[in-house]
Amino acid sequence: MLHILSVTFPFFALVLCGYLAARWRLLPLQSIAGLNGFVLFFALPCMLYRFGSTTPLVQLLNAGVFLTWLACALVMVALAIALSLNSRIRWNDASFGALVATFPNTGFMGVPLLVALLGAGAAGPIIVSIVVDMVLTTSLCIALSRLDGADAQGATGAAKNALKGVASNPMPWAILLGAVASAWHLVLPEPVLQTVGLMADAASPVALFAIGAVLARAQMLAQQGRVRVLLLRDYLPLAVLKLFVHPLVVLLVGTGAMALGVPLGHDALTVLVLLAALPSASNVSLLAERYGADNGRIARVILVTTVASFLTFSLAVKLVE
Repeated sequence: MLHILSVTFPFFALVLCGYLAARWRLLPLQSIAGLNGFVLFFALPCMLYRFGSTTPLVQLLNAGVFLTWLACALVMVALAIALSLNSRIRWNDASFGALVATFPNTGFMGVPLLVALLGAGAAGPIIVSIVVDMVLTTSLCIALSRLDGADAQGATGAAKNALKGVASNPMPWAILLGAVASAWHLVLPEPVLQTVGLMADAASPVALFAIGAVLARAQMLAQQGRVRVLLLRDYLPLAVLKLFVHPLVVLLVGTGAMALGVPLGHDALTVLVLLAALPSASNVSLLAERYGADNGRIARVILVTTVASFLTFSLAVKLVE
């Protein structure tokens, strides 16, 4: 267990540093958006391109990984919505609650952490999961969120808007370009390659630091009364779903898929289980705010899962190693 913590501790320590920097006002709150912008539009796409271009195409087109992760995402969305819908929490809030319980923090945390733990071979399943979550799971949840008083056309319009958002996100394009480079064995000119490498190397520390700052900002806004007081039952079950139920669902579905002959190797399943054990993706908070959902509830789930995952994720690594 100590050797696992020796790998995971620096990642969570960087999250803590970002949290403390924002809490102690060493990092102005208005600069957090700039940090996120740097990671989202520059550093993380370079990291994904580098992984995609150096990963064999057969791993990037792994149908077994794609189908298994998609099936698990559909199960998790259904479970979370069934658990959330009531007289106070309607489709909009329930749908984004489902997304935060299903979408792990793969980009900001999962890519560097799992590659550090499992080696470069983990990059293939990780990239496939990012495509599923960003394109399919996110679009589904946004479409479902429009069902409050909306007709089918409203839900369809929301899905189209979600796809437009995906198209404007540089990460899927970075993955696509990396896959093209891998398929055609393309190598960037040395000066460009060095620039991409510098950006990619910056992705992990800045992303983790930014996660901590975002969590601190959400907590500070809550203390200032700028978000409503939340009931424990409104967010804790979603955190439990994310940290405990999600990896269990992936393990059961993946094991069943392998028994049925789906081309899913043991190493790929291990990567998917650990991805599912990650905390919730911080970008769900931005989506919830954009679509008018209860962002305070979403931010609380992200906070709880990120803090608790220091122990739960290390335990998951220990159980699957």
